[in-house]
Amino acid sequence: MTINEPVFAAMLVLALVAVGEIISVLTRARVPMLLIAIIGFLVLVWTGIFPKNIVDTSTFSQIGSLMTGPLVVHLGTLIPLTLMFRQYKAVLIALGGTLVAIALVLPIITMLFGYETAVAGMGPIVGGIVAFIVTSDELKALGFTNLVAIPALVLAIHKLFGMPVASIFLRKYALILRDKIGLPDSKKYVAATLEAHIQESKPKKKFEFNTANVLLFKLFLGASLGTVIGSFTGVSSTIWCLIIGVLGARVKFYNENIMDKAKASSVAILGTIFIVIASMSTVSLSQFLHFIPQILAIIIIGQIGILTGGFIFSKVFKVHPYKGMSLALTSMFGFPADYILCQEVSRSVGRTEEEKEMLLNELSPPMLIAGFTTVTVASVIIASILVKTL
Repeated sequence: MTINEPVFAAMLVLALVAVGEIISVLTRARVPMLLIAIIGFLVLVWTGIFPKNIVDTSTFSQIGSLMTGPLVVHLGTLIPLTLMFRQYKAVLIALGGTLVAIALVLPIITMLFGYETAVAGMGPIVGGIVAFIVTSDELKALGFTNLVAIPALVLAIHKLFGMPVASIFLRKYALILRDKIGLPDSKKYVAATLEAHIQESKPKKKFEFNTANVLLFKLFLGASLGTVIGSFTGVSSTIWCLIIGVLGARVKFYNENIMDKAKASSVAILGTIFIVIASMSTVSLSQFLHFIPQILAIIIIGQIGILTGGFIFSKVFKVHPYKGMSLALTSMFGFPADYILCQEVSRSVGRTEEEKEMLLNELSPPMLIAGFTTVTVASVIIASILVKTL
């Protein structure tokens, strides 16, 4: 089968993404969209239904490459610094889990499969798509193209390991919390979605020329600046883009959720998904089966490290271990899965609507902040540093 039209090729790959999205919604994010899209793509390529170059033909992955820098700047604008300061224990516990995971994964996986394999899986195990892109780009540049399947598959399936365990611990903590939480005091908690994601509730003065095109220009300006600084400093441009986004939002140069306001976030994220799928185009069935032990080892050892770090740092900061380990595990799934998990636990544990609301308002702020800390910030920095050691 030959596919020469970009629009046709893009439609077929988008069909896989759409099916994955539907399954993810039906399973309440327990089955990741990306896993369905990648497995579907591999099966269709292996059976000859899809040509290996279908993603390249679609040209959509080029959009992903173009939008990576602006997307990272946008992620920086999502980090609510004031809430992070108030939830400093959640931040430190989440980081603690990540650090212990690194301390376990790097030496053990290096002994078992080699240092390159350990680095290939480290960023994605505690992060998201941006950490994958940073890792895969460097692996390709250094000639380790055969290893790109590792971060892609780790990224695709680590939610399957992280979410069920986090759900168990979060539910246990919610049951304890339900009996301890006081009705009068519960009103002091602010819903995380209101504070961290929908802060437009307070009227703000806006620059009247902040149209979608102007906002998009600002994002590309920040990404360009980050690229230039990165070329001079030798520090990954991804880190600089993240810093520029955080500082730009702090000084009000960038709007919160700026890429959403520029109406470009869906296309940017789809572009990055296409990059992940494209990275699998050269993976044969024998290679896929060959990497299963490495991938499972990275995920299992990484999760043990995350749980161990979460437990240790919970004790240090006098936070209940059930809560602390749940916070640490957000590095394996991030937003929106962390908020969906809080919703499901609150609904199942709360006996009245008031209890459900109180539990959600208590559980979601630290969980969301922990996810932001690891997936949006820490994993990008970790991946950027580790790939430079190859």
